[in-house]
Amino acid sequence: MSARQHSPGGFGAFVRAAADRGDLVVQPRMGFGDPAQMRAGLAATRRAGHATVGTITLDSYTRVGDLAAVSRALADGALLNGYPIASHDLSVTRAMLDGIRGPGFPVQVRHGSATPHHIFDALIRLGLDVTEGGPVSYCLPYGRTPLAESVANWARCVDRFAALRERGVEPHLETFGGCLLGQLCPPSLLVAISVLEALFFCRYGIRSVSVSYAQQTNLAQDLEAVGALRRLCAELLPTTDWHTVIYTYMGLYPATDDGAIRLLGHSARLAVYSGSERLIVKTVAESRRIPTVKENVAALRYAGSFASSDVVPLPFGDDSEVYQEARQIIEAVLGLHAEIGQALLLAFGKGYLDVPYCLHPDNRGRTRGYVAADGRLRWSDTGALPVRRPVRDDGRRVTSAGLLADLSYVRRTYDGPASGTPRPAAVEGDSADDWRFALTSW
Repeated sequence: MSARQHSPGGFGAFVRAAADRGDLVVQPRMGFGDPAQMRAGLAATRRAGHATVGTITLDSYTRVGDLAAVSRALADGALLNGYPIASHDLSVTRAMLDGIRGPGFPVQVRHGSATPHHIFDALIRLGLDVTEGGPVSYCLPYGRTPLAESVANWARCVDRFAALRERGVEPHLETFGGCLLGQLCPPSLLVAISVLEALFFCRYGIRSVSVSYAQQTNLAQDLEAVGALRRLCAELLPTTDWHTVIYTYMGLYPATDDGAIRLLGHSARLAVYSGSERLIVKTVAESRRIPTVKENVAALRYAGSFASSDVVPLPFGDDSEVYQEARQIIEAVLGLHAEIGQALLLAFGKGYLDVPYCLHPDNRGRTRGYVAADGRLRWSDTGALPVRRPVRDDGRRVTSAGLLADLSYVRRTYDGPASGTPRPAAVEGDSADDWRFALTSW
């Protein structure tokens, strides 16, 4: 059993049980407008393995609250890029989930909205108890909704979502804070915002949370970052029902099948060796088009094969650079105001939180990150972040050419000659031929 004690039931219990038996929970990012197609995708995900989680990703119209556009699309038979949960009749969604969603196969709703009232309304009416996002992470990268409005919206929605407990279920929220813009944000800021959003959720009544971290440009640094994230959660969260979720790289993806497979393999290794319990996968098609259900299933089976009850997570030093920076940022933000929502707003106003290359009006935009020669993400400018100047900071000035080169760093690295390819015990190799075998054998 886990060393931590937890509140019973719900999504957290499902993930914990998988971790206790040595499995890595794997999950796709999948959404279809047609209920029959959405049901087929969930059913295929469920069949992919005993440690999978279903995903309902919502369409972009629903995300921004343009339900009139959803109605027109449904009336015209137009394709939507996700499931319109706030527009389909409740009976339609219940029928779509009937016989698929259950204690052995939870389903998470993913959306991306800074104004999510209509989405949470639908979730609560349907009794769906797992979703994700956050007042910062679902505001800054996605549009121009004022941050103060997003914080107020999320406070109300999280408070209402927490009330699902009165129905005998344990609602679960995952912060998207460790995935801001997907790339070129040094890990300490990703870790800090992930923890701060989890604290925000707990403040409004959520007792079961997960914290996210998006795979970046250097496996060793990523392991250090997830170690820092897990330590900070253990130190700061007022609940013990938490786990970490790794996102396979969210930037410019490798264009070759072999490169994509190697990158997915490294993200699975990151999850397993950092002690993380869940992984969001990507597929060989990521750089070219929306993946098929079959490609998602292949990715799930491949990534899930890396988990092993014999793997011992790597130890991390207490004084890692990522931990020290993230701790300084979190403490400075929490010191601004007793109410965490107000603290977040003040922190962005002062530049204590400042996301590199983010164009949102409420983000100062004075920080800069870059990929160093060793592949690690470094600060070239920390702006007003409350951190000591990084020891290894070489003061490199980010140019447009350098930025473009950094954005394509992962693609160039993984599309080049294979090196350091992880090989799980359950898979003979991880070349394109292995991937094609997984596709044809499903």
